[in-house]
Amino acid sequence: MGDIRVWIDAYLDHLRVERALAQNTLDAYARDLNALAAHVGDVDPRTIKTAHLSSLLAGNESKGVSARSSARQLSALRGFFRFLVAECQTIDDPTTLLQGPDVTPRLPRVLTFDEVERLLATPDCSTDRGCLHASMLHLMYASGLRVTELCTVRVAGLDLQRGLVTVLGKGGKRRLVPIGEVALEHLSRYVASVRPRLLDGATRNETSLFISPRRKRFTRQGFWKIVRRYAAGAGIYPLPSPHKLRHSFATHLLRGGADLRAVQAMLGHADLGTTEIYTHVAADHVRQAHAKSHPRA
Repeated sequence: MGDIRVWIDAYLDHLRVERALAQNTLDAYARDLNALAAHVGDVDPRTIKTAHLSSLLAGNESKGVSARSSARQLSALRGFFRFLVAECQTIDDPTTLLQGPDVTPRLPRVLTFDEVERLLATPDCSTDRGCLHASMLHLMYASGLRVTELCTVRVAGLDLQRGLVTVLGKGGKRRLVPIGEVALEHLSRYVASVRPRLLDGATRNETSLFISPRRKRFTRQGFWKIVRRYAAGAGIYPLPSPHKLRHSFATHLLRGGADLRAVQAMLGHADLGTTEIYTHVAADHVRQAHAKSHPRA
């Protein structure tokens, strides 16, 4: 059958080409599987038994590896051996009897409605820069975009008439997401008045919707600095990351009674279980309200 590292490379190629996983995910899978190769040596994968994998995972605890990281590694191992079974290279799947570590769901921190309102009101919309920044912040919260999706939105993907934006999500999947009226007002002003002034002769054919004052497409790091700056100006601490706006979008929708499947579609989650984490955040808010307000709580 060959060296295990050859099959690890084949599996990673499968994930890259057939499943179009994001590079960060591929890098995590590569680290986890290379740790297996280092643990068992250059062996034929068919010789790997459940005991080998158990000792690998047991060693994580002594190395200070978190339960969450071990659970992710087990997921990578399961996917790898299922791939080998599907390719008819092995008969037994040694991960079948493995039990993963108990992982307490990590609930995302979200901004309150008041914090969001203060953050969105901070940019000075009387200036071109403030109008640009306000448009980005409003769109991200109104549509729950990922940072990369926000920075790569194209002018052609913005439909101001119907109030929709087309974004390119993980795995190259496109989706349509609605935009709220307030965000549309900011975007309409930016597109009509501000964006043309940010373009010059060399960039007049730029297709990206958001152009930085340096006349280049916005980067993730650039937007991260914008969020932190305005959060500090609004007195929001600890300073949130841009992804907190996405978390807040989903949680606030569910608190308002939105359908879970609809939120899943807007967020671009392939698995409904990923979206369900926000129901726990919304429920936690309800419990806090009950504890604060009920006479016998």
